[in-house]
Amino acid sequence: MVIGVVAGIALGALLALIGVFKMMWRVAEPNEALIISGSKHRTEGLEEGMGFRIVTGRGTLVLPGVQAVRKLSLDLNETELHVDCVTHQGIPLKVRGVVIFKVGDDFVSIANAGRRFLDQQKLMSERVHNVFAGHLRSIVGGLTVEEMIRDREKLTGQTRAACGTEMEKLGLIVDSLQIHEIEDPTGYIQNLAMPHAAAVQRDARIAQAEANRLATEAEQKSFARMAEATRDSEILQAGYQAERDKAGAKARQAGPLADAAARQEVVVQETRIAELEANRREQQLQADVRKPADAQAYEKRTLAEAERDARISAAEAKAKETELAAAAEATRVKTAAGAEAEATKARGTATAASTRATGEAEAAAAQAKGLAEAAACKAKGLAEAEAIKARAAALAENQEAVVAQQLAENWPEIVKAGASAFGNVDNMVVLNGADGMADMFAKALTMGGTGLGLARQLLASMNQNGQAPSGTSPLNGIATPPSQKVPVEEK
Repeated sequence: MVIGVVAGIALGALLALIGVFKMMWRVAEPNEALIISGSKHRTEGLEEGMGFRIVTGRGTLVLPGVQAVRKLSLDLNETELHVDCVTHQGIPLKVRGVVIFKVGDDFVSIANAGRRFLDQQKLMSERVHNVFAGHLRSIVGGLTVEEMIRDREKLTGQTRAACGTEMEKLGLIVDSLQIHEIEDPTGYIQNLAMPHAAAVQRDARIAQAEANRLATEAEQKSFARMAEATRDSEILQAGYQAERDKAGAKARQAGPLADAAARQEVVVQETRIAELEANRREQQLQADVRKPADAQAYEKRTLAEAERDARISAAEAKAKETELAAAAEATRVKTAAGAEAEATKARGTATAASTRATGEAEAAAAQAKGLAEAAACKAKGLAEAEAIKARAAALAENQEAVVAQQLAENWPEIVKAGASAFGNVDNMVVLNGADGMADMFAKALTMGGTGLGLARQLLASMNQNGQAPSGTSPLNGIATPPSQKVPVEEK
C-alpha cells in the first residue's frame, strides 16, 4: 500500500516535471527566429547588454513569468512598386515592378528587424515600398527614357545599390528586384518607336521589292532557259538531218568513189614500182661510182693525216728539246745569280760592320773630345771664379794694398798715358830752364798719386753703398763699358 502511494506520487511528480519542461521549452522553426527578452543575455555578434536573446533553428529553455518569447518570421515578403517618376528630360513615367525581400539570417539583421518590425510585421511591405519608391524616383530623375528602355539592368542595379544601406539598417535583404513595365502616358516612348517602325516598314517594302525583283529575274531566267532548250532541240534536229543527208550523199557517191579508189590503187602500185626501180639504180651507182671514190678519198685523207702527225711529232720533239735547253740555261743563270747575291750580301754585311765600327769609334772620340773640352772650360771658369773670389777677399781685407799693387803693375801704362800729352808737341819752350822741366815731369809722375786718390774715393763709395759704381771695376780702378765687366760669383 505504501509502495503504491509512493509510486503514484513519483509518477505524478514526473508528469508534472514533464509538463513544466514542455511549458519552458521553445523550439524555433526553420523560417522563424525566437526573440527572448526579460534577462541579460549576450549574443555572439551583438553588442553586450542588449536585453534579449535570439534563437534560430534550435530549442531553448524559457522561464515563464520571467522571460518573454516572441517570433519573427524569416519568410519571403513581396511588395509591388507603383511609382510615378519624372525623367531627366522632364517626361513623366509610371514604373511598375516588384521587390522580394526578407529578414536577414544573421543575428545583426534579425536584431535590427526585431527592433523595428516585431509588432508591425504586416507593415513591413509598406515600409519597403516607401523606401524603394523614394530611391526609384531619385534614380529615374537622373536618367533619360532611352537609358531606361535600353538598359533596365542599370536602373535595377542603381536602385538596389541606393537602397542597400537603408535595407541593412532595417535588417532586410533584397532577394530580387524586377522592373516589369514602364508606362508612358505622354506617348514619348511610342514616338521614339515611330522612326524605328518607319525604318522597319521601309526595310519591309525594300525587302518586298527585292523579292519581286528576284522573282522577276528568276522568271526571266526560266524563260531564257526554255528558249535555250528549244534552241538546243532545234540544233540537234538540224544535226540529225545533216547526218541523214550526208549518209544519202555517201550512198549516192559509192559507185564513183569505188572507181576512183580502184584507179588510185593502180597509181599507188605504179608509183611503188617506179620507186623500187630508182632505188635499184641508186644502189648500182653506189657500187660502181661512190664506193671507189670514197676509197680513194679515204686513202688520201689517211696519208695526209699520217704526214701531218709526223710533222706534229717532229715539231713537238723540237719544242721539247728547246724547252729542256731553256730550262737548263735558266737553272744555270739562277744558280749564278744566287751565288752572286750571296757574295754581295756577304760583302754588304762586312762593309756595314766596318762602317758601324768606324762610326762608333768616331762617335766615342767625339764624345771624349767634347767631354774634355767641357771639363777644361769648367776648370778654367772655376779657376777664374776662384781668382776673382780671392781678389775680392783681398780687396775686402786690405783695399789700399790691392790698389797699390794694381797701380804698381800698371804704373808704366799710367806714366805713358800721362806723357802722351807731350807726344803731339812740336816745339816746347821752357821758361825756367831745368826747373821747369823737372816740374813738368813731376806733374806727370804725380798723376799716379791722383789715380791712387781716385781709387780710394771709389773704394769709400763702394763701402758706403755695398757695391761698386756702375761701369767701374773695383780691381783696377779703370772705367769699363758694361759689356767688359767681370762677373764675380760668390759661393
